[in-house]
This record gives sequence, C-alpha cells and structure tokens, in this order.
Amino acid sequence: MGFFSDFKASLMKGDVLSLATAVVIGGAFGKIVGSAVDDVIMPIVGLITGGIDFTTKFITLDGNSYVDLAAAKTAGAAVITYGNLVQAVINFVIIALFVFIILRAAEKMKKKEEVVAAAPAGPSQEELLTQIRDLLKK
Repeated sequence: MGFFSDFKASLMKGDVLSLATAVVIGGAFGKIVGSAVDDVIMPIVGLITGGIDFTTKFITLDGNSYVDLAAAKTAGAAVITYGNLVQAVINFVIIALFVFIILRAAEKMKKKEEVVAAAPAGPSQEELLTQIRDLLKK
C-alpha cells in the first residue's frame, strides 16, 4: 500500500471520524455555553454583586491609578487583568456543569436501552442436551 492509501485508511477508521465529529460539536457547544455565560449568567452575577463587570477589573503594576482598563492600556501600563481569570473560572465551572448534566442524561438513557434490550434467556446447555438425549431415545 502507498502512503496516500494508508492515510485514507487511517482517516476512515471510526475513531478518527468520531473524534472529528466530537470536535465540531464541542466547538458549537462551546459557543452555546459562552453565550449562556455572557448573556444570561454574568448579568445575574453582576446584579448580585452590585453591577460589577469582572472583565474590567485590573491591577496596575506601575503604581498609578487609571479610570478604566482602556486608559491603563493606552498609557502602556503593565496590568494584571484578574477579572478575566474570574470570568474564565466561572465559564469553566458552568461548562463542567453542562457536560456533567449531558453525560448523566446519556448514562440514564443508556441504562434504559440496556434494560429494554435484554433478550429473554433461552434454554440452558443442560436443557438442550436433555432434549437431544430424549430425541435420540425415541
């Protein structure tokens, strides 16, 4: 086999296709969760915390104080934007919660399918041998 045929065979394996599908769905899911966080959850968190927007929170390292993050960046000051870290942690927790809920639902569905798919047990080996013996006797 040549290089390209080996490469094609590798790509057509179920694992690679499943991984590619998971990556595409994961990207779309990330956008949904990002929107849920930015558009629904963070405004509620901001309301609870008195209107604080975490993404605008920063500490300047040069000792000066600035009106906002844009002014500090315009002045060329070195800043630590700890608000972005808080936002990322909140996003991670929410994404982990969404994934947990989806996996839990999938496991419940899988268990239901296993219960439905359980076929009635046939005769045991001893019963089959007994039936064969009885037929041979006749």
